[in-house]
Amino acid sequence: MRLAEIFERVVGPDAPIRFTAYDGSSVGDPGSEVALHVRTPVAVNYFAQSPNAVGLTRAYVSGHLDLEGDMYTALSTVSDFAFAQGNNLSLADTAAIVRSVGWVKFVNRVAPPPQEAGRGRLASMGWRHSRRRDAEVIHHHYDISNRFYEMVLGPMMTYTCAVFDDEDGRLDRVEKNDGALESAQDRKYELVARKLGLRKGMRLLDVGCGWGGMVLHAAREHGVKALGVTLSKEQAEWASKRIAQEGLGDLAEVRHMDYRDVPDGTFDRISSIGLTEHVGAKNLDAYFASLYDKLVPGGRLLNHCITRPRNDLPRMNTKGVINRYVFPDGQLEGPAELQMSMNDAGFEIRHQENLRDHYALTLRHWGANLERHWDEAVAEVGEATARVWLLYMAGCVLGFEKDIVQLHQILGAKLDGTDARMPLRPEF
Repeated sequence: MRLAEIFERVVGPDAPIRFTAYDGSSVGDPGSEVALHVRTPVAVNYFAQSPNAVGLTRAYVSGHLDLEGDMYTALSTVSDFAFAQGNNLSLADTAAIVRSVGWVKFVNRVAPPPQEAGRGRLASMGWRHSRRRDAEVIHHHYDISNRFYEMVLGPMMTYTCAVFDDEDGRLDRVEKNDGALESAQDRKYELVARKLGLRKGMRLLDVGCGWGGMVLHAAREHGVKALGVTLSKEQAEWASKRIAQEGLGDLAEVRHMDYRDVPDGTFDRISSIGLTEHVGAKNLDAYFASLYDKLVPGGRLLNHCITRPRNDLPRMNTKGVINRYVFPDGQLEGPAELQMSMNDAGFEIRHQENLRDHYALTLRHWGANLERHWDEAVAEVGEATARVWLLYMAGCVLGFEKDIVQLHQILGAKLDGTDARMPLRPEF
């Protein structure tokens, strides 16, 4: 049985894509704008040993499987077709495929590409969300190359959800690269600033500060004395240089340190933008209690993070592509869980907002940036890593559009007695 026939038996005869293989076989819709090409027998090893998204990812990232066409279109087409069709493979078909492929393909293990974070290596770093392991996870994802991130994120160097208005959010502006993303990221930072009620002379702590975007915005636009902390050494170095270039050293600072080591009781406001996903459910109460202790009475916390749409869904899939290739140990909480944990820490919840649609748009811009700089990105980090990111961002666009994941901002106040020191109506 040739590979095209196996493909047809697995996905059905009406797959809306083209399939070709190194054995010369082909099948599928010849007019489809999406095509898969199995380049080498190693791809078959990966499929046989992990007949799921992980196997496909391993084959694609390592270059044994190629994709022709737009990644988002490919993932959307395949997922829609797969969910509609279901798995109708009979036992006879399965047996025939195993005989054709050969049992050696199933037992002759091929090592995953090095971009995959192996569970053994992570386990050697200690328990999940221990300090040492957290530092390794952050290093795995964020210390790829600042130059690579500049290509993907653009001049704002902001790796969190932007906030679009109707004009910036037009889909045709994704390809134009005309400043819509930068405008939306600036709007996000200003939204956070307004929710926090930043005023000149206040002290802001930004935990998990990335490349210092919120720190810079708070200092430059609001005269706030801002401290950002990150576990990524490369982020801290880049942010410190940008602060110096903008002449904001008297107000802004970014340190390479764990947020747990920041002194208590010294900040008027705290922003946490994209950190909670790395904290872990078992540490959530301690996390918010720690942030509560770092605030003065009457202070505010704005927590911004990816969430899952329902509390009864799994927090993480340790065998999934995202956990293996992008965010090892990443966990997503439901908004109700986050609010409950904030409440239990002492915060009074004052506002909650879901920005799911905005993150899908943000990811579209990042994906377009990567494709625009593809040759440079490959030269900087290698084709395998660039492929991980192209796949990851297109998959995440789909995830946010299909409501598989969401993004919530939750505003909490640390009461001064019974006074939240908030206006009667929001200023944002």
